[in-house]
Amino acid sequence: MTAVVNTTVCCEALFASDVQRSDEPSADKVREAVTATLDRLHEAGCAAVVAEEFGHHPDCAAQRMRWARQAVREAFARS
Repeated sequence: MTAVVNTTVCCEALFASDVQRSDEPSADKVREAVTATLDRLHEAGCAAVVAEEFGHHPDCAAQRMRWARQAVREAFARS
């Protein structure tokens, strides 16, 4: 991942990953999931997964995105 973190892309990648909130992932696990999902789906694929989930399950998707945004903020926070 580049030095500049695109928060939106990272959130979409975490959202599209297999990592669950109930896993209580560490910051390292969140960063690994973001990188692996972007490698697998690329930005457009992550966005497509997000759009599909919001179309089919908007309530659940909104909750997952709130979690993803918080997890990404914490995982990529500058020291």
